[in-house]
Amino acid sequence: MPAPVLRPAAPLVKAFAAPWFRLDWRTGAWLLVAFSLLRFALVMHANVTRSYQVVALIFVAMVLLPFLVLTRAGRQQIGLRWPARWRGVLLGAVLGALSCAVLFYLTTLCFGLGEGNSLAYIAQSYSNLPPVLTEQNRLMYFLIFTGPSMIFSPIGEELFYRGLVHECFASSIGDGKASLADSAAFALVHLAHFGLVYVAGGWQLLPGPALLWAVSLFGACLLFSVACRQSSSVLGAVVAHAAFNLAMNYFIFCHILR
Repeated sequence: MPAPVLRPAAPLVKAFAAPWFRLDWRTGAWLLVAFSLLRFALVMHANVTRSYQVVALIFVAMVLLPFLVLTRAGRQQIGLRWPARWRGVLLGAVLGALSCAVLFYLTTLCFGLGEGNSLAYIAQSYSNLPPVLTEQNRLMYFLIFTGPSMIFSPIGEELFYRGLVHECFASSIGDGKASLADSAAFALVHLAHFGLVYVAGGWQLLPGPALLWAVSLFGACLLFSVACRQSSSVLGAVVAHAAFNLAMNYFIFCHILR
């Protein structure tokens, strides 16, 4: 009986990118450095100008990168596939909303609704709002700001952090440690959004609020990773992240902005 013919594994990286792009920890490290530095600079500038449109280009780049450099097999390898278990996606929605609720109530308990409250600071970046929200226009503005926040950053960031970067590190240090690495990177880069704040024409570091913000996001990201594993798809993490942002805007429009 002839021996079975073993077919070579499908390549994960497209031929043009193979010489310089590999799914290993080195690629994961330089991706984190490059995207984090660029994003940090853009967000810090946006905090001054109050114009955040350019920041959205980072999310677009995060979405495009796997399609540019990975083959179909590579995209499936990083979790860009339909969920094997949809209950994992549902779990992600619950975990995402719950983690944001914990962040809001814990932050409010510790620092009130002043400058030490991360969601209150983020609410200040919402431009073109009327001086006072009424019951008639509150829902409209909530929908206007919530729609994009549930699409751009959840898809871009989860494809990047829980997908591409995670797989780069997981191939070298395993899934558990890779989740710690991508969650820590996510939390640290978000210090540009809150922690180092621009108030009254100058920069301030808020050590306590910044620490609570970063630790809370780190914990939330670990829950996003759980949703990703339970669904066997990065879509679980995307839905968890979208639910987090949905809850964030609920607290901003219903408990912070008056």
